Amino acid sequence: MACSRVFMLLCMMAVSMVALLLGGAKATVTCGQVANDLTPCLTYLEKGGTPGAGCCNGIKSLYAMARTTPDRQSVCNCVKEAISKVKYTSTNLGLAAGLPAKCGFKSPYKISPSTNCTRYTKKHEV
Repeated sequence: MACSRVFMLLCMMAVSMVALLLGGAKATVTCGQVANDLTPCLTYLEKGGTPGAGCCNGIKSLYAMARTTPDRQSVCNCVKEAISKVKYTSTNLGLAAGLPAKCGFKSPYKISPSTNCTRYTKKHEV
């Protein structure tokens, strides 16, 4: 379990560095911020149960920061890339997809490796 957590964090950091190097859209939310906000969720994603307050606060913070279309798309792409870089099962992918609802809000993002992030142009309420 510890190895998979380390691997997931390393993947998130690698995605963050690539996103910073490529630049592209003028998003102010970085994959590093996404990784920091999602790190408290790793235990929930591995074991299920109830996500901790740190996890839910991180998710709410992330979606609150995504105020512009480039930011929303950046958050979506960072989450999508992180998922695609790790070994996952349908169980923990299902846990990830249900995480926003477990934390008490509706996510504008479908958490999946096949999500089309260009669709996320409108602000959704947190």
